[in-house]
Formats: sequence, C-alpha cells, structure tokens
Amino acid sequence: MFFSMNILFLTIYRITSISERNIYTDLIRKFRDEGHRVCVVTPAERRYREDTGLIYDEGVGILRIKTLNFQKINIIEKGIATLLFEQQYKSGIIKYLNDTTFDLIVYSTPPITFTGVIKWIKKRDHATSYLLLKDIFPQNAVDLGMMKKKGLIHRFFRRKEKQLYAVSDFIGCMSPANVSYLLKHNPELLESKVEVCPNSIAPVTFNQDYFTRTNLRNKYQIPQDALVVVYGGNLGKPQGLDFLPEILDANRNRKDYYFLIVGSGTEKPKIEEWLRESKVENCRLISSLPKNEYDELVKACDAGLIMLDKRFTIPNFPSRLLSYLEFRMPVLIATDLNCDMGTIAENHKFGFFSLHGDLRAFNQNLDKFLKNRSLVEEMGLNGYQYLMKHYTVEQSYQIIMQHFHL
Repeated sequence: MFFSMNILFLTIYRITSISERNIYTDLIRKFRDEGHRVCVVTPAERRYREDTGLIYDEGVGILRIKTLNFQKINIIEKGIATLLFEQQYKSGIIKYLNDTTFDLIVYSTPPITFTGVIKWIKKRDHATSYLLLKDIFPQNAVDLGMMKKKGLIHRFFRRKEKQLYAVSDFIGCMSPANVSYLLKHNPELLESKVEVCPNSIAPVTFNQDYFTRTNLRNKYQIPQDALVVVYGGNLGKPQGLDFLPEILDANRNRKDYYFLIVGSGTEKPKIEEWLRESKVENCRLISSLPKNEYDELVKACDAGLIMLDKRFTIPNFPSRLLSYLEFRMPVLIATDLNCDMGTIAENHKFGFFSLHGDLRAFNQNLDKFLKNRSLVEEMGLNGYQYLMKHYTVEQSYQIIMQHFHL
C-alpha cells in the first residue's frame, strides 16, 4: 500500500498539456490517477514569448519557467541556458510553490545541472529524490567528438554529473546495460540505489483495418504493396544519419520497399539535400508531425527503424522504440555495440540488429521481412506483448513506488 504524496517533476521537456502523449506526461498522469498531487516544472523558451507562471491542467500544476532558448541553437547559447536552469527553476519554485512541501522529486537527464535545486528541496522538505537517467552526459558529447575528454569543459560537466548522481536517492536507468555502465564508471555509487526503470508509455488501442491502411497510404502517396519502413524522431548527430543515405542508395531500385522519414533536427537539411540530388523515388521525408498525426501515419507502415552513431561507448536506449511496439511493428536496429536494444529485440523476437554502418548485414535483415511477410505480423505482436509486460507506465510507477510502501 502506498501513501498519497506531493510530487515535484522537473524537466526541460516542454509540456503544455498533461493530455499530451509522451514518456513524461504518461507517467505524470499515472501518478495523478493513483491519487498523488503532482506539479511539473517545465521551460518556456524565450522564443515562445511566455512569462513564468503557474497553471493547472487536468488536476496537475504546470509551472512554466521562462528560459533562454536551448533547442536548435548554437552550442554556446545552449550551454549558457543549461547553466542558468538551476537558478531560474529555484526562483520560480520559491515564488509559486513555496507553500507546498514535496515528498518526492522526480527529474530526468538532460540536464545534469539541477543538483542545487534538488539539494535545496531535499533539505527544506526532507524529500526523496529519483533520477530518471535518459542521457549520459558529458560522455555522449565526447563520443561524438563534440568535447575533448578530460579537457576543462569535460572535467567541469563530469563533476556536475557526479554531483547529480550523489544527490539522487535512487537512479532509474533505461536498460540493464545502462545500469552496468553507470556502476562501472561511477564506482562510488551504491548498487542498491541504481535500478532499471525503462522508458514507458500508456499504450492506446487502435483499429488497423484494411481500408484505414489503404486510405492512409493514398493520403501520403505511399505504394500500397510496398513494405514500408518508417524512421520517426529526431534527425540529429546522435542518430548517425550518415548511414541512412547508404541504405537508401543501396535499395533505390527496389519497388517492394518504401522508406518514410518523419522528423526534424540538425541533420534534416543534409538529408533533404541528398534526396533532391539523388532522386531516390522509394523514400519520402516528412517534417515533424503532431503526435496524433504521427500515430495515424505509423498505422500505414510495416517496420520501424532505429539508428545510433556507432561511436557511442554509452548504452543509449531511444524512446522511439515504444511507438513502434505500440503499433505492433517489428524493428530494424542499427546501433553501436554498447546499446543493448538490439540484443533485447532479438532475444524476444521483435526485431533484428546490425552494427551501425554494416550495410550488408542491415540489408540481410531487411530482406528477412520481405521473404516472409508473415514474420512482420508475428514479430510485431511479440513486440506489443513485450511492451505491455515491460514498458508501460504501470511498470515504471511500481518500480518507483516500491521505495515508498507504508
């Protein structure tokens, strides 16, 4: 049995409504529905021209904090914005939430610069702190050549990282490989405070009848008989999208495949330019869509694509996997060797793995679906069942709340 708590949820993910569907709002609604009082602190970048202020939406408080821009900008401005989060969030909490005593603070990475505000609330309210580790920084920046290992900037942020881990009573990692990595590279951490608390969602039910699928493919000009592979999400450097043109070029003459790329990010202009110059006909790039429109589009697809740069030494675990599994699609995974998503997918028969950059292995995996179309449906169902057992907010909620039994 659990007791009702006041929960403070700190994030730099922009949340405008609790009814949105993503890994954060789904978990927040779960806490609310279980009788807890939740207040979210979320940024309002200056580009949105919104002032700091508190609103209530569907029983959840949303404290918007006016910040500098930090998305899709140069690295210097992003760095300054990140360093200012802590004081900006603390000032907002003092002004709008000073009368509330919090029992639990939940927060995610990025950023790693919330330590001061967490430590302050813990001391003020005797609260418990829970870190949802979604990003291992600064090592990810080192892996991609964006930061020099053991340089001045790296040492600064590495100290910040260790301070965040130290102030966290519990750390929920996305996968077993994340747990192993964290403990190996931070030996001062107690094993008892580190656990798997994966990315999770509140799955929706949907109808995927023949006519809906046909109409959607007509709407987006997708060939009716092709096996459609969709990549949905961020088009940035971490995804290693330099491999994507190789895949598309190698399969440019295939009429039985169609590639759909949906998203935005720093690498999008490069992909657009390549598609214009290459004149590949079995691929289409669509800008980011609202969640409900993206979910509709995915219903017309057969398999999901996940990519990560092969230089990564940290075990990332992209949350886009959840949408694919939710819509009963198998996954093609092309990542570094440290990511354990491919191993999990193959062990539980909902996807195939190849090393990022290994074109031959990737195409062999792709052809497995075409040679046996029933495999798409079979592995898609396996993935959905795995999602329902391991990646729902019910599981994440229970993992977090096991530390708060009466």
